[in-house]
Amino acid sequence: MPDSILVTGGAGFIGSHLVERLLEAGKTVFVVDDLSTGSLDNLAEVRDDPSLHLIIDSILNHPMMKDTVSQVDRVVHLAAAVGVRKIIDHPVETITTNVRGTEIVLDCCDKHGTPLYLASTSEIYGKGGDRLHEEHDRIMGSTAHRRWSYACTKALDEFLALAYHQERGLPVILGRFFNTVGPRQSGEWGMVVPTFVTQALAGDPITVYGSGEQRRSFCHVDDTIRAVLGLLDAPGAVGQAFNIGNEREITMMGLAERVKDRVGSVSEIVLVPYDEAYGEGFEDMERRQPDIAKIGGLLGWEPEKSIDQIIDDVVAYYAAKVHG
Repeated sequence: MPDSILVTGGAGFIGSHLVERLLEAGKTVFVVDDLSTGSLDNLAEVRDDPSLHLIIDSILNHPMMKDTVSQVDRVVHLAAAVGVRKIIDHPVETITTNVRGTEIVLDCCDKHGTPLYLASTSEIYGKGGDRLHEEHDRIMGSTAHRRWSYACTKALDEFLALAYHQERGLPVILGRFFNTVGPRQSGEWGMVVPTFVTQALAGDPITVYGSGEQRRSFCHVDDTIRAVLGLLDAPGAVGQAFNIGNEREITMMGLAERVKDRVGSVSEIVLVPYDEAYGEGFEDMERRQPDIAKIGGLLGWEPEKSIDQIIDDVVAYYAAKVHG
């Protein structure tokens, strides 16, 4: 792996965990983050590391990005507007950050011939359901529903990255995250596990949107970081997209019950209609399960941590914040 790496969005949930692992490995790490959804608290353990270079700025600052990319051997692009609530409430910011931001990152990498890892998402599969493999057809909802704007921006990011690879020879790797969860993840923008955990810890009602029968799979951030680091070291990953997630599913009602049990909470579990939570016409999918055979075949990677370990780690993180 190269000695110097830029992590955009490095003060975010996933980014901060990656930054810590890279510094542990002796790498020089540059971070660009505008702190719109990230936090300097996420980097508290490594702020004083002399190998960390922190830049509080937006990836939309093209001159700054060009200068920063010129100083590194590789870029890991995690910065994005994420979370269902963020997408619904701030659609212009979502589209601008995700499309224009990635365009700038790709342009800077192309100028310097710098290999790029692009973080994508399971959202690009749209209404797809179970056993979603990398070549699966995408089914999107109407453009009248903001819910699908994020999916389309990330799909465009993938198209653009692969175009740079195919037309200009830029080394790119695409990793599609499926519900990465763990310590430091915030529920502010609609992330379900930290939302359930904080509600359960407070004794507040645990709010399950929709019927509660929709199924999701969750991957611990430690497992996700192992996958990212493995892909960065794999020449065979260049020019390819990979699902990064856990194939084991759980219903949202089952997740709420599991969180309540692990916390030992007295919280009531309450069903909330989608229209009440996100506005009229909101659309969601019943299942979104990854097929991870491709990354498993290349790296031998598979998730190691169970849903109970994920919940326990999130509970420990938020309990420490309450009592800290």
